[in-house]
Amino acid sequence: MSGGKFNINSLFLIGKKRREFRRPEFLRIQTKSKLEMHEKRMISPYINTPFAAEVSSPSGSQEGFPFEVQVIAEDLNVPWAMDISQDGRIYFTERPGTLRMIQNGVLYPEPIMTFQAPFISEGEGGLLGIVLDPDFLENHFIYVMHSYSEDNQIYNRVVRLIEQNNRAFIDQVLIDRIPGGLVHNGGRIKIGPDGKLYISTGDAGNTSFPQNLSSTAGKILRIELDGRIPADNPYPGSPVYSYGLRNPQGLAWDSANNVMYASDHGSEARDEINLIIPGGNYGWPLVTGDEESNELIVQKPLVNTGTETWAPSGIAYLDQGPWQNRLLVATLRGQKLMSILLSEDGTAVQGIEPWLQREYGRLRDVIQADDGSIYISTSNRDGRGGVPRPEDDRIIRLIPRT
Repeated sequence: MSGGKFNINSLFLIGKKRREFRRPEFLRIQTKSKLEMHEKRMISPYINTPFAAEVSSPSGSQEGFPFEVQVIAEDLNVPWAMDISQDGRIYFTERPGTLRMIQNGVLYPEPIMTFQAPFISEGEGGLLGIVLDPDFLENHFIYVMHSYSEDNQIYNRVVRLIEQNNRAFIDQVLIDRIPGGLVHNGGRIKIGPDGKLYISTGDAGNTSFPQNLSSTAGKILRIELDGRIPADNPYPGSPVYSYGLRNPQGLAWDSANNVMYASDHGSEARDEINLIIPGGNYGWPLVTGDEESNELIVQKPLVNTGTETWAPSGIAYLDQGPWQNRLLVATLRGQKLMSILLSEDGTAVQGIEPWLQREYGRLRDVIQADDGSIYISTSNRDGRGGVPRPEDDRIIRLIPRT
């Protein structure tokens, strides 16, 4: 893959030409004292509250915004991830532990499922990613990732649910004992164009995990939909697909070009959007941004924000509509929707535009529906963004203007 250096007002540093990945025979890890220099951050809790709907144009958005805005649900409790069924129902997780559903623009009044112990929601942990099975209308399978407690330790796991008559229950644990904590749980799960389940995991505040191939933390994992390890994974018998990540919260694909993207939170800015390759090492904590290393073969980021902090979360590749061939990035600290124009082959950046700046606060997830609409969710009740607005949190639909 190849990319190009790109600069917008000296804020966005785009990765140079990628180096071919070679599986290292061994990994040279920094000394413990240097690893301990990376700070561990903790956050505070969230709140509870119900719904409403309206169509408008964002008051503070720039001229030329090619979408109308519809708020389809509000008073939500930290909506973390969304997916849409083939019949148009929107399923979403709330981090404190509820799975919810919107049908025909109306929020279903009761949770589809409320998670119980050993489920735990503390700090950045809780009910995180969600994805529906490609055959959801037939088998009713829903995959979610959540935090749980075992022997006074916090872990994350991915489970398969079965939904019946707007209620769901756990059918199978697919992968568990992923190191978790009060920070850096990753949490995004998606089904790739190859039909495999991809899972982003954070370093859980322990910088020794991401470069350790025996750990499932600080990685992108890849498993079959029944939990088996794919035979063509880069490390035989291991769910690890790529490694060296800090807190990746977004996964997306340009299916036409077979390009995979992931967002990752950097340390003190230096957030990244990466092109993901099998077995790729993305450097954390030994190499960040566009740094060079004589000891590691690392994949440089497609986008490195330098001194600018985005705190990128969910991402979506758009294959239709006015922003076709763009990658959208929901940002938390940045409080804006970043639109990244990509090259024809999807491996280089041609432009970056910020939209909805501080219009809705912290943005957690973004997805595209089959009709070209874009859905974004806010994350203003997660304890990190000051005082939530009365209508927070919300799920918002962007409808392409005709």
